[in-house]
Formats: sequence, structure tokens, C-alpha cells
Amino acid sequence: MVEKKVWAEPLARRQAWLEREATGWPVSRQCELLGIARSTVYYHPGPLPALDDVLKRRLDELYTTHPFYGSRRMTAVLQREGYAVNRKRVQRLLQDLGLQTIYPKANLSAPHPAHRVYPYLLRDVPIVRPNQVWSSDLTYVRLAQGFAYLVAVIDWYSRKVLAFRLSNPLDGTCCQECLEAALALGQAEIFNTDQGSQFTSVTFTSRLEAAGIRISMDGRGRALDNVLVERLWRSVKYEDIYPNGYATLTEARQGLTGYFTFYNEERPHQALKYRTPAEVHADVVPLNQGILVH
Repeated sequence: MVEKKVWAEPLARRQAWLEREATGWPVSRQCELLGIARSTVYYHPGPLPALDDVLKRRLDELYTTHPFYGSRRMTAVLQREGYAVNRKRVQRLLQDLGLQTIYPKANLSAPHPAHRVYPYLLRDVPIVRPNQVWSSDLTYVRLAQGFAYLVAVIDWYSRKVLAFRLSNPLDGTCCQECLEAALALGQAEIFNTDQGSQFTSVTFTSRLEAAGIRISMDGRGRALDNVLVERLWRSVKYEDIYPNGYATLTEARQGLTGYFTFYNEERPHQALKYRTPAEVHADVVPLNQGILVH
């Protein structure tokens, strides 16, 4: 009768009666008397990833594979996969990630209201030589726990990655350092970015103006204006970040250093007639036709 009365008590209360220190009663015997499964006594669950982090990882994958998916379609995909998520939450997470669907639409990330926004200078401009146009952009890099921020500067004509920086948390410093690293190698005639606050900051734009570089910024909501960098991010994620699953910022930085060396010097590009970006940037054999930006 006593045993039945004890077992009628709530589990949490019975667990509180358990004495783990030496009392002369083995833990196994106490579990038996209290009606507690012994496995629960020794089990210590690890921390579960927050649902937002799980959703961000999946949205990052979906966007990299299908950049034309809007928030409605991404919501539908996540719901079909069993996630209890609505469109409003998906829109918020996409905005946190800085991801924009590849078609003209309302802007998802407005520039800082005090920063000047420059006009887009590249529509219908043929890109015919190295260092004519450089571009920079930010993306997220998945780590075992959370995300880091990757910024790169790319030469449009050759697709060569001139510099990159990986940072967490995000601030204007990593973009500024990446720009300085690229400028140490040469100088562009035009520098194109989106309207993110890191690129519209006075510190960033004044450095370009001081170097005599014309500044161009994507139109609002026009991700295609910077499509060459979007293609770079797709290659980086599917060829390096996703397969390697970096655990730490240090691992990711080391891995990406090796990948960008491979990307520039060994990986042939179809658009470059299967030459490498380093070869084209050095202008060993000029391309017959340049790139026309629409």
C-alpha cells in the first residue's frame, strides 16, 4: 500500500526524493521503490537548437537552390516538411538572413536613412576588361551553432575573388577590411554593391571616392543587378560550405581560404571558356566578348 501511495505522487516530486550521494541505498534500488525508470536518472539531454536557427539553415538551403522562391512558396515547402511556420515568420527570417527573391519587388533591407544611396551605373554597360567593375556582397555561412557573415570583393570580368572576410558579429569593419585588402591588389573603375548599410556608410563610400572609384548601387529590390556575386555564393555554399559543415569560425575561415584559392586558380569556368579567373584577370588571352549587363 505504501508503494502504491508513493507511485501516485507526481514524477517530479518522486525524482526530488532520489538521493544520489552515498546513503547505503543504491540508486537502482531507490528507482525501483520510487517507480522511476533508471535511464531517466542518468540521462542529461543536450541543448536543442532553437527553431529559428533550424529554419534559417533550411531557408538558406532553399534560397541557394531556388533563389526565385518567394516567401509564400518557401512557407509552403517548410509546411510540407512538417514545420509549423507561417509566412510572417518566414518573411522575418529571410529579412534576418538578408535574402531577396530573384525578381523585381519591394526592398527587404532598407539602407541607413542617414546614408547616401548612389545610382546604378551598369545597366547595358559592356564589361570588357579586368578591374573595370568590382562588386561586393554579404551572405551567411552556416556553422555547427549559428551563422557567420561572409563578405567578398569580386572582379566582374574575370570572376576572380579579390578578397574576402569572415566575421561574427556583423559590423562595418569586416566590409572595410575586405575593401582595403582588394585595393591593395589594384583598383576598379566602378564599384557596385547593394544598398545595405555596411556599403552605404560614409566610411565605406568615402574610401572609394578618395581612390577615385565611381560608386554604383543596385536598384531597390533588384537582386539581379548583382547576379555575378549571387552565382559566386551558390558555388561557395554547394562546393565548400555545405559539404564541409564547418563547426567554428576558425575552421570556416581556413576552409574558405583554401576554397577561394582553388576557385581562382584551378576551377575552370564555363563562362570563361573553361579558363580560370586568375588567368582571365591576368588577361593572358582576352575573351572574345565581354559581359553585357542588362
